[in-house]
Amino acid sequence: MGRRVALVMPAYNEQDGIVGFLDEVIGALEGAGYEVTCVVVDDHSTDSMPEVLDDYARSHHEFSVVHATRNCGHGPTALNAYREGLARHPDLLVFVDGDGQFLGEDIVRALRLAERTDVDVVHGVRTGRTDPWYRRMLTAALGLVIAVAAGARVPDVNTPLRVYRPQALRALLGIIPEDAVVPHVHFSLAEVRGGLTRAALPVHSIPRRGATAQGSMWGGRRVPLLPPPRLLAFVLVALRELWRWSLRPGSTARTCSSLRTVSR
Repeated sequence: MGRRVALVMPAYNEQDGIVGFLDEVIGALEGAGYEVTCVVVDDHSTDSMPEVLDDYARSHHEFSVVHATRNCGHGPTALNAYREGLARHPDLLVFVDGDGQFLGEDIVRALRLAERTDVDVVHGVRTGRTDPWYRRMLTAALGLVIAVAAGARVPDVNTPLRVYRPQALRALLGIIPEDAVVPHVHFSLAEVRGGLTRAALPVHSIPRRGATAQGSMWGGRRVPLLPPPRLLAFVLVALRELWRWSLRPGSTARTCSSLRTVSR
């Protein structure tokens, strides 16, 4: 069984909660017997998180931080985090967002499931989500689109808690643009179409650990009652990208041929 684990996180303006989250997750993984290397990709934060992470790296040998030279958005930063993790040559790679909406014990459970079942990917399916209603509805709508396109349902299609076998992840990275804004939606569809072996694990979704309830990418400190304009604009960009790369005719054959070689 694989014991070398790369834990990767994209993060933006998470100065308040990220150290506690890192301590919890790294501690849980090491306590479970894993050899952990952790990489956080800082998406050119404007708060004190870059300095916080640099301090953390100086006192934790298993941790490193990559600072982006400009703000790229969540999708490209997530893909950069995946590539950084693969460069560490792990047996398994764990992806989780830096906002701390998961528990360390659930991340250990996801790894255990990947080892026990020998699947290509494990999705952490969020339960008890406290996100605004429109974000939960968006996830449900995306799930319906992907189910129709793939011919199979993918629970929590955009979940930011995933465990990958490196070869499967490399194949997935090769079929979407390097600057994709919704890489996990592309991944979820490709995993089904390409015949990757998958497992789903219910995990707890908890409130963000930082001071901003809904995430700094949407602006403000209060959760708006209606979808903010920035979110609506993002959805339009994401839909255009999904059509171009994963939904229009011909994308199925390209995906299947790219993933057919995945084997262990």
